[in-house]
Amino acid sequence: MGHLELALRFAAALGLGVLLGLERESRHGGEQTFAGVRTFALISLLGAIAGFLDVRGVVPWLPVALFAAVATLVVVQYSQTAARGDVGMTTEVGALIAFLLGLLCLEGHVAVAAALAVASGLMLALKDWLHRLAGRISAADVEATLKFAIVSLIVLPLVPDRTFGPPPFDVLNPYKIWLMVVLISGVNFAGYLLVKLVGREHGLGLAGLLGGLVSSTAVTLSFAARSRRQPAQSIHLAVGILLAWTVMFFRAIVLPGVVDPGLGLRLLLALGAVGLVNLAVCLVLWRKSRADELASAEAGENPFELGQAVKFGLLYGVVTLGARAAQLWLGGPGLYLAGALAGLTDVDAISLSMANLVREDPASLVVAARTVAIAALANTAVKGVLAGVTGSAELRRRVVPATLLLLAVGSAAALLLL
Repeated sequence: MGHLELALRFAAALGLGVLLGLERESRHGGEQTFAGVRTFALISLLGAIAGFLDVRGVVPWLPVALFAAVATLVVVQYSQTAARGDVGMTTEVGALIAFLLGLLCLEGHVAVAAALAVASGLMLALKDWLHRLAGRISAADVEATLKFAIVSLIVLPLVPDRTFGPPPFDVLNPYKIWLMVVLISGVNFAGYLLVKLVGREHGLGLAGLLGGLVSSTAVTLSFAARSRRQPAQSIHLAVGILLAWTVMFFRAIVLPGVVDPGLGLRLLLALGAVGLVNLAVCLVLWRKSRADELASAEAGENPFELGQAVKFGLLYGVVTLGARAAQLWLGGPGLYLAGALAGLTDVDAISLSMANLVREDPASLVVAARTVAIAALANTAVKGVLAGVTGSAELRRRVVPATLLLLAVGSAAALLLL
């Protein structure tokens, strides 16, 4: 390597060590600690020097020997701090990482080292956040997640990756069905963790958004029932309901977009317009009055519970089979009917089914996009009816016109899909 490249690699090693050292020193607020910014920088530089001598063939065993020396120093330091009652060893492990980052830089893997340094720094900086999260996750959550991981990572490779029977049964591929279960469970789990992390009690708008990540239908029913008990809060509850619906619209864009980006783009043009109109309605209602009232955002059941995952897998299989049969026997109108029926209870299953259909048959892109849009609009209509029937008169006066507006915008956008 040239002198300039060599200098840049050493500089990168030094800089990454400084990055980790700054985080550690700022975390301890100037208190005496095992290693600060200078020590981390020197340890990373030591790793780079060991890598340089290794590359040059001068002392090929030096990286291992120096890493062992740094590890020994870390063990000695930890034994002393542990004797004083401080059993944490984050800084000590960070020092070992700094050495390896310097070694990676000199070996030419600067981008990898930089990414690992940023990831390590983030993990160090998020200490309080991670501890709060750990405090709100139960042992049952961990057990359910581990079981799901075992089934997905160990059992999934053994599941047959093939279809069974003639059309319409040719869409029932156990491997692909479970992949969709993993996708939807992962997205739901992200929302589940978010609710767990930020807690249950929030302003009505935020509670609606968080609840929408779990179930917009549950938010609609909960807030509508509350509007009967507290009619004065109906306008704020209406905002929470509509915000939960907004999450559903954008979820119906993102999930199929992960499987087929082309379908996601078409849905962005259609459902994105509906979501933006819904947000505009929320803004108008919010400006009329602001509430200090709180509401609970329930996390619900862990989406990684095997029972929950299997139920969605069965639902997805049934919806996929029904959509395939409707396509074969009725063509495009059959898919639209399947989307409307599926949307009465769930949008995720039909949207993922349409994404896989587009992957198999790109010519069905427009029909698939319209089907997902119809499912989302059917789901919106159902929730509008639920809010109107179970909510107060004031809530009904806010939500029903908004529902009709969303249905009109969504229908026009679906018709304009090309």
